[in-house]
Amino acid sequence: MTPLCQIFEHIALEAGAAILEVYDAGPEVCYKDDQSPVTEADERAEAIILERLAAAFPGIPVVAEESVCSGRVPDISGGSFFLVDPLDGTKEFINRRSDFTVNIALIKGNVPVAGIVYAPAQRCAYVADGGRAEKLLLDKLWALEHRQPIRVRMRGAELTAVASRSHNSSETEAFLTGHGVMNYASVGSSLKFCLLAEGKADVYPRFGRTMEWDTAAGDAVLRAAGGSVVRLDGSRLLYGKTMQDEDSDFANPHFIAWADMSPVHLTAAEGVGAAHALT
Repeated sequence: MTPLCQIFEHIALEAGAAILEVYDAGPEVCYKDDQSPVTEADERAEAIILERLAAAFPGIPVVAEESVCSGRVPDISGGSFFLVDPLDGTKEFINRRSDFTVNIALIKGNVPVAGIVYAPAQRCAYVADGGRAEKLLLDKLWALEHRQPIRVRMRGAELTAVASRSHNSSETEAFLTGHGVMNYASVGSSLKFCLLAEGKADVYPRFGRTMEWDTAAGDAVLRAAGGSVVRLDGSRLLYGKTMQDEDSDFANPHFIAWADMSPVHLTAAEGVGAAHALT
């Protein structure tokens, strides 16, 4: 475990404890201008993460979901910054499901180089730094019980896909059909990246809108475990996207996350072409 991962773990666990307090009490839900839900848990967790990151890394700016929604956007021209989603999967959280997560990632050179995805209700976390990814299992008191390295699996004859429970689309269905995907799981939040990273699935196609804080931590974990996250043209998904003509700052294009992009199968771009041919 690197010092950065250790700091990430402490921060995420503290934020997760605040989230679970609201979860157990029953959250009051408000709605942002885009009609996406937000709860006290989002706000409490983000406040904790921002305070702890500022204390540990005073020179590194933090781009956090709720802060950006309130108009507080730091200068990231220095090249390194944190991306924070204090509660990814708010709809899952509100509906009393367990697949919501705390997400913190460090971006350098437009690439997520370290991160943590913590699922407090599932008592597990995924961390990545220095090209190494690990899964953490927690006991009933949310103390570390086991730490194990994780790695993507090699692609077999049949693919298993994961996709968003709340944001499925006809393009996603067409992509799965075009790749002959027979096994499919619907999962909320950034845990989709982590299922690929630990060798339980092969591909996560995302044709709906996401923001960088939604994906950065999971992307970091998947890359460290040997996977890839690419745009529809096959190029790497990058971060720190501002002044975009086609969308707002920090918005992602459609992407495909792969556990194994071996050349014996369709490339990301070819697969997307096949998907569009079926729509």
